[in-house]
Amino acid sequence: MRAVVYEEFGGADVLRVVDRPEPHIGADAVVVKVAAASLNPVDYKIREGYLRGLMDVHFPAVPAWDVSGTVVKAGLDTPELQVGDEVLAYARKDVVQDGTLAEYVAVPVRTAAKKPAGLSFEVAAALPLAGLTALQSIRRAGLAEGQTVLVHAAAGGVGSIAVQLAVNAGARVVGTASERNHDYLRSLGAEPVAYGDGLVEAARAAVPGGFDVVLDYVGGQAVETAPALLRPGGTIASITDARARDELGGQYVWVRPDSADLAHLADLAARGVVKVEIAATYPLEETAEAYRALETGHTRGKIVVTV
Repeated sequence: MRAVVYEEFGGADVLRVVDRPEPHIGADAVVVKVAAASLNPVDYKIREGYLRGLMDVHFPAVPAWDVSGTVVKAGLDTPELQVGDEVLAYARKDVVQDGTLAEYVAVPVRTAAKKPAGLSFEVAAALPLAGLTALQSIRRAGLAEGQTVLVHAAAGGVGSIAVQLAVNAGARVVGTASERNHDYLRSLGAEPVAYGDGLVEAARAAVPGGFDVVLDYVGGQAVETAPALLRPGGTIASITDARARDELGGQYVWVRPDSADLAHLADLAARGVVKVEIAATYPLEETAEAYRALETGHTRGKIVVTV
């Protein structure tokens, strides 16, 4: 099978397409014929060696965790999934080696859910990591109907889904983003404020009493300004900065594979409650170019590789 691999840490130029054996599976996994896989910033941070102390990488490594496709082989004990099922998965494993940028991938059933018929393979592939991160951080923060939430990096892959989930939960949502994305945030149901100087003043002007919840998907200023923006008793959840937990008493969230959460998100997406924007699609042979586009930091929406 064709697969994208890298054999050393480095930039997108270390990626190449090679022939590899098709995957073997254990009793609680399935083989998925990949239709699409989506890229996330964590992929290139791992590839560049920034997360060496957190994630073990075994070379040659196939990158990426998000995937959609069709089950072509089932393990000995997988009552959840059968051959022919269309699925999506956040197929993260304990070791970075056999990722989803390949024609076939082994997927533990605990990481997968059935794809609703009305959901395209491209959108299904774009949903798992970003959607699960948004859902689990909102849940950990305890956001409830009637509360007010500030979402940092609200136009990004995670932030845009968090905005929609919070709006659907009955919260009032304020989101930080660059000026060019303010109309986009309004279309999602959020009130936009700009990054940078004047952020605290603008956010406090919008919500003078302070926010019940701050959701940080960018780090840095988002955590540093939280004490000035939270109401007494409010909380912060961050996916980037442990200071949210260690210094501010909030939550530090590392997304987990969860088939039930993923099925819930897929249903919301199929019903149009959550919309996932696709910035661009690339064929497998152009994966390096796809990562270069992602690494510019200037794309809005998910980048998807089709197989």
